[in-house]
Amino acid sequence: MTTTSAPQLAGAAAWRPVTTGDDAIAVAERPALGTSARVAVWPPEHAGRACAAVDDVLAALDRQASRFRQDSELCWLHRAGGGLFMLSDGLAEAVGVALAAARWTGGRADPTVGDALVSLGYDRDFAAIDQLRRDLPGAPVPAPGWRLVELDGPVLRLPAGVRLDLGATAKALGSDRAVRAAMSASGQAGGALVSLGGDIAVAGTPPRDGWPVTVADSPDPAASPRAQLVRLPRGAVATSSVTCRRWRRAGHTLHHIVDPRTGLPADGPWRTVSAVAATCADANAATTAAIVAGHQAEGWLAAAGLPARLVASDGAVRYLGGWPAEDGATLPVPAGSHVYGEPWRLGGWR
Repeated sequence: MTTTSAPQLAGAAAWRPVTTGDDAIAVAERPALGTSARVAVWPPEHAGRACAAVDDVLAALDRQASRFRQDSELCWLHRAGGGLFMLSDGLAEAVGVALAAARWTGGRADPTVGDALVSLGYDRDFAAIDQLRRDLPGAPVPAPGWRLVELDGPVLRLPAGVRLDLGATAKALGSDRAVRAAMSASGQAGGALVSLGGDIAVAGTPPRDGWPVTVADSPDPAASPRAQLVRLPRGAVATSSVTCRRWRRAGHTLHHIVDPRTGLPADGPWRTVSAVAATCADANAATTAAIVAGHQAEGWLAAAGLPARLVASDGAVRYLGGWPAEDGATLPVPAGSHVYGEPWRLGGWR
């Protein structure tokens, strides 16, 4: 993701200012949630307050929904071994978004893939995974299925033996929450962008023709031959890729996007999918689903009405739903959400 500038940020010690050559916008980044977080705001004097607000959001989400920290609410549910639980507002929203995404995508983005990921070796924060383990991964564990999980407001019924992984939506949910918090901390003046590992949400008034965003096959756009600069005027854009979060077990290359039907890494024709939506949770659910859908991805994305950019394994690029082929063009942003606004949603999230 590429944006514009960053002066020094007061009151946000954990954030590193990013210099981009435009002093009208402040940009900062730091590690967060096992990936990188980036915040861009204008006017630049709002940067410190915006970054502090984003810190609060990310800390709360980590306590609620992390699969890796043993003191998280989600890990507590798993240790309880199934049953009926009263969730915090924040985790109820995160689980509700994941279930709504599963329904919308026909089960392609399924939050019950937790045991499948553990069996493959993704059982800890990605930075701590042994990238060159010689032992074979465990036997494939197909997802039990999202329909087994019941949520009624804050009340969750989780069957014994079902481990949730909210990765297809929780990070994007964090971007949606964080950009709203950044705008609130800025007094609803100017504009803000929040990116969590490339899951990008924007709010307020964008700079010029939209926030400049680079979509790429790797975390380093300069190293990606298929990188494209586009402009996001509102809403969100997300990218899912099988080229990131990869590791090896006994000579087998694995990645983190699991096909719920098989419990194995998705093995389709697309290495990267980017999509635009009204919210980041919608966009990320769609890109994950498209990777899993394989040859059916183009038809599903077209039916969903989402502009999308797909990069095939051989490097060929497909543009759908009005995603522009030229660099520097403004992305069209659909209205409405498929994953928010369900009856389970509560008034707050913390």
